[in-house]
Amino acid sequence: MEKEFNLRSYGYCELAMLYFPNSNKSSASTQLSRWVRQNENLKKQLGELGFKPRKKILTPSQVKLIVDYLGEP
Repeated sequence: MEKEFNLRSYGYCELAMLYFPNSNKSSASTQLSRWVRQNENLKKQLGELGFKPRKKILTPSQVKLIVDYLGEP
């Protein structure tokens, strides 16, 4: 049975690990960062919501935006 994804604040590593569960924290964060950087619209809209690179906590609105672009982890 799959767990339902909860839209809430997440640590960046925490969210990355949901997308890349078979990776270590560093690799998962690097890969999520790569996906964000490669998507100009996502990167721009995250910036408008106050996201900055190396930020440790994502707000629920930032998480929702990432999920809207990348799908649920």
